[in-house]
Amino acid sequence: MSEHPTDPDELDEDDLLDDDDLITDEAPDVTEPPHPVNWNLLTAEELEVEWFALDRWVTWLRRTYGLPASVLPPFWHHHPELMWELSALHLHWLGAYDPEQNASAAIGWHRDFAEARTRLRDWVAASGTRIDRDRPTRQTTWPGEEPAEPVQETAITDRATEFEAFVTAEVAQRRQAEDDFYAAIAGEEP
Repeated sequence: MSEHPTDPDELDEDDLLDDDDLITDEAPDVTEPPHPVNWNLLTAEELEVEWFALDRWVTWLRRTYGLPASVLPPFWHHHPELMWELSALHLHWLGAYDPEQNASAAIGWHRDFAEARTRLRDWVAASGTRIDRDRPTRQTTWPGEEPAEPVQETAITDRATEFEAFVTAEVAQRRQAEDDFYAAIAGEEP
């Protein structure tokens, strides 16, 4: 096997833990056909599965295509504009390389990947995230809105550990929202 497998489904635990321990958890394999992912509507359990699956694929993509931080920064997961683009690109890849797909689907994916890299560069530049530091994407305040909070940069020291903490917090927040929703339906106080 080559140093970096070219198919993310061929990755094993050793591949996921290599290269600076970028990934510390293996996402479950996809067992159903690819379908659009609306991140806003996922349950807490689905959210966790999707985050780890996307992170595994994004790591494969970065390594396979040698993508620089100006296209794919380490804290891409903190920027919804990057997460949505990468999620769509991942699903497009799954569809293009499905065994039932026609032979020209892969070239269509590569054409769309070229366009996606341009958008990713634009969003990375606008967001200000870099290889060694990150800040929230700046938001334009419209007339009548409260001014935006000051933007603070964060140093990136251990991407894998931070990603796990990020997903844990996102899942806990989603789980709490679910619990509050069901408690409200049942007439209970959250």
